[in-house]
Amino acid sequence: MKIFHLSDLHLGKRINGYSMLEDQTYILERILDSVKEEKPQAVIIAGDVYDKAMPSEEAVALLDDFLCKLSALENRPEVFVIYGNHDSAERLSFGNRLIEKSGVHLSPVFNGKVKSVKLTDAHGTVTFHLLPFIKPSDVRNAYPEAQIESYTDAVREAIGHLDLDATKRNVLVAHQFVTDAVRSDSEDVSVGGMDNVNAVAFEGFDYVALGHLHRPQAIPGNEHIRYCGTPLKYSISEKDDKKGILVVEMGAKGDMNYRTIPLLPLHDMREIKGTYDELALKKNYEGSNTEDYIHIVLTDENDIMDAVGRLRVIYPNILSLEYQNKRTSIDTKVEQLKNIEQKTDMEVLEALYKMQNNQELNEAQCVFSEEIFKSIQEGK
Repeated sequence: MKIFHLSDLHLGKRINGYSMLEDQTYILERILDSVKEEKPQAVIIAGDVYDKAMPSEEAVALLDDFLCKLSALENRPEVFVIYGNHDSAERLSFGNRLIEKSGVHLSPVFNGKVKSVKLTDAHGTVTFHLLPFIKPSDVRNAYPEAQIESYTDAVREAIGHLDLDATKRNVLVAHQFVTDAVRSDSEDVSVGGMDNVNAVAFEGFDYVALGHLHRPQAIPGNEHIRYCGTPLKYSISEKDDKKGILVVEMGAKGDMNYRTIPLLPLHDMREIKGTYDELALKKNYEGSNTEDYIHIVLTDENDIMDAVGRLRVIYPNILSLEYQNKRTSIDTKVEQLKNIEQKTDMEVLEALYKMQNNQELNEAQCVFSEEIFKSIQEGK
């Protein structure tokens, strides 16, 4: 059985004021192209379908269009969607019993029961268990008698109530942060790692299709527990990530293969570094996609007036700008100046400037400063 594993679409997301809807529309079309070409039997969307609990009209319309196109394909896959921590459980699960006739299976609001759907192939039955994002309080409400003290307890309790036939193949779709997984900057972080779920909670499954983390990865020591990552880059920390569709191919029980179909975005997210003059020089940017989402690192020692505004003429989608130079690379503790009463005004200024900027005053700055001190003295 061939499965497409997707997650964290974050439809309607904005990054530093830029709407990602055009990019998301484009990448969903590329995913549809791959579905048409590869003909998977199942497509999983493992949570965070929307970026907000109350998504925009445009985001809702985009999901509606995507699901309708999937369900209208000649070789229609079964589509499995769960809600994540960014989604509204009630909104995303609305109409789940009605639309499953179109091959789209939405996880209902968690009430202690987990929706399961069976598919068959040449090797028998594969059961897909749709466990949406849950918190300990959700499981306590469903099972008041259970001892739930952590996210791991909550997940284990919910899974413990599944009708799980270990002799058959089972796929769990879930949206949690699994211990030892690697986060990126575009994700919500729980203080102190309180939302961690130990991988032992997922015992008994042939494959665990996870959502929540944006970087594609398998949990160390558990190749069958995987995050597919986002289809697009949503923070500059993901600039080197290779985004794509995770393809899971299940043979007979115990026979698993994984590969990735690359997804090339409409606009990449990347970092460029150099002096202002270097980045503004035509020969250094011609031939590149200047409309990419760009984080700029300027190495000029002095701040460039309105650098973002001036560079935006060349790179219209600048996300952010920072300086990396002697001044910003200071890693020393500023200590109190000793014997300050015995130092001249110029010596104090030179010492303070070096502490702040990690370099000496240049000749022009010294001349200017001495003139200022002289004029102050003469004015007394």
